[in-house]
Amino acid sequence: MDKAINTAALLLAGFAVLGTGLVALTREATAERIAEQQRRALLRGLNEIIPSSRYDNDLATDTTTAADGEHLIYRARHNGQPVAAVISTAAEDSYSGTPIELLVGINTDGSLAGVRVVSHKETPGLGDGIMLDRSPWILSFNGRSLEQTPEARWQVKKDGGDFDQFTGATITPRAVIHAVHNTLKYHQQNRHSIYASAAGREPPKANRHD
Repeated sequence: MDKAINTAALLLAGFAVLGTGLVALTREATAERIAEQQRRALLRGLNEIIPSSRYDNDLATDTTTAADGEHLIYRARHNGQPVAAVISTAAEDSYSGTPIELLVGINTDGSLAGVRVVSHKETPGLGDGIMLDRSPWILSFNGRSLEQTPEARWQVKKDGGDFDQFTGATITPRAVIHAVHNTLKYHQQNRHSIYASAAGREPPKANRHD
């Protein structure tokens, strides 16, 4: 009787260990799949700004950290030479009060390769015009630079600038314009260190982009 009980206990313990191992393996495999999906989604977003034909490095891993220590900078290179940088930043002064997360692509000549909104909590039907699937407004940044667009023109038209505002929603585009403009300034002031620092390293903190 005791032998049978011991055998049953051992079997139960074995099943428990096996079950725990299977759960751990499943969890690990799931985490790997999620990480790969996130990587692919990131690359899709980056490639909307910097087409893959323009670079031959691993854009998702050739990164450095912006001066705030939080936002990543993705660096595109071709044959080892810098092509562009995609700087993650945020428009803090949004209508919702929640930062609008952005990717700002800047060519080495200082012109904008493109801008995309990563996430936001602006009012649906009004402030969400910053999203490309809702409006082409975000494309109005393409090709602009600090040299091509004077300081005073980095505003909505209502304030005397070059950019359209949305009907019933002026704060949202103002916030995005402000963030993009400041990111261009950051790139101009830190261009050398952005491309020169090794992957994963942080450039000097002398000039912030917020």
